[in-house]
Order: sequence, then C-alpha cells, then structure tokens
Amino acid sequence: MHGKRDENGELVIDLRDIFYLLRKNVLIILLAALIFGGAAGLISVTVLSPQYESTSKIYILTQTTSLTSFADIQLGTSLTTDYLELIKSRPVVEDVIANLKMNVTYEEMLDQLVVTNPADTRILNITVTDNNPYMAKVIANEFATVARKQISEIMKTEEPSVVEEAVVADAPSRPHKMMNTLIGAILGALICTFVVILKDVLDDTIKSPEDVETTLGLNTLASIPLKSGATKEKRKWFERGGK
Repeated sequence: MHGKRDENGELVIDLRDIFYLLRKNVLIILLAALIFGGAAGLISVTVLSPQYESTSKIYILTQTTSLTSFADIQLGTSLTTDYLELIKSRPVVEDVIANLKMNVTYEEMLDQLVVTNPADTRILNITVTDNNPYMAKVIANEFATVARKQISEIMKTEEPSVVEEAVVADAPSRPHKMMNTLIGAILGALICTFVVILKDVLDDTIKSPEDVETTLGLNTLASIPLKSGATKEKRKWFERGGK
C-alpha cells in the first residue's frame, strides 16, 4: 500500500492492501497484544489493591403500610426514591463515620457507598466497598442501622425492616484481572495495527512498476532485478530512484 496516490495526487487506500499488510505483520500485532495484556494483568495483580463489597438490604414498607391499590403502589415507589436519597444524606453518612470512629470525610465515605433499588421491588441494597472485607461488612450493616433510625424520625413512621445483613466477602470484587488483561491485549493490538498502517501510508518510496506509473505518470519500460546477495544499501538506493 505504502502511500499510493491517484493521478490527482490524492491518497488512495485499498482495503485489500490493508488486509495483506496486517496479515504480513500479524506476528508483530500479536506480540504487542501479548505485551500490553501481560502488563495490564501484572498491574492488576501487583499495583491495584483488592476491593471487597458487602451488601445489606432493607425493606422500605413497614407493618403500617399496605399496597392494596394503585395509589399505594405509587406511594411505595415514591418512598423508595425518598429512602434512597436519605441513606446517602449527610446526617446518615456522618453518623456512620462517628459511630465507627473512622478517620474519613463525608465525600470519601460516599465514594464507598452505592445504594440501589432492584427493579420491581421495594428493597434497597446498601453496598459498601473497602479494601478490608470485614470493614466493608461492618460499614454496610451500620448504614442499614443508622438509615432505619433516620428514616423513622424524618418520615414519622416505623423503622423499615432489615431483609438481609451484610456478610464478609469471600473474594474481592475488583480489580477484574481477566477483564483488565483482555482490555490491555485489545488496546495493544489496536495501537500496533494503527502504527503499522500509518507507517505504510506515510511511506512514499517507489517499490514497484505500479508505483512508478501512479506517482510519476510514466510507463515502465524495464526493471532491473537485484541479486539475492544485494546489500540493504543498494536496495535502498534503487528504491530512492538512484538518489
């Protein structure tokens, strides 16, 4: 391919040429993928610290709340949204920090917290991520305890019920070692492919009779074959047109 141009001087890229070019350099591309993938996997194992997740679950409806009509169902949906925001509110987060005597800020604790509502349920999942699996469990359960009290006081209702307490995670939730390795390998292959194509496109040396006709607009009358033992310097001299 090496920077072919048409008679108007515009760059022409043939997909078939790209295919043959990539096939020719497939080993280099695979090597780049292997190197990048290995580096990403090594970083995941040695540099990134394991993070553990624990989840406690609370049921937003109390014994005094019933879902017997469409209006009640709408009420339950509204309560779910309200409770979700209340759990992430500053009073709840700061009470958790104070109760556990943790030396973190409100923003730092909020970064460890994720509150979700599974579809078509009245349950809130309080998930906490920490580099210590035991602390992740303790914090998640403390959030459930504090949130229940805050919700009861603010909403003037009974405390929501705990559906499930958090437990110590058996394995880290991240980093995703295999996923990071795969992403690194794909990224390496893409970068190498781009470099190979770019290098070939920017190469405007004349290497074939077709290049002479395309670049100079002249017909090729004859060609001089190089002997198998010709040096690289001679080959480059011919490719430069004897310059």
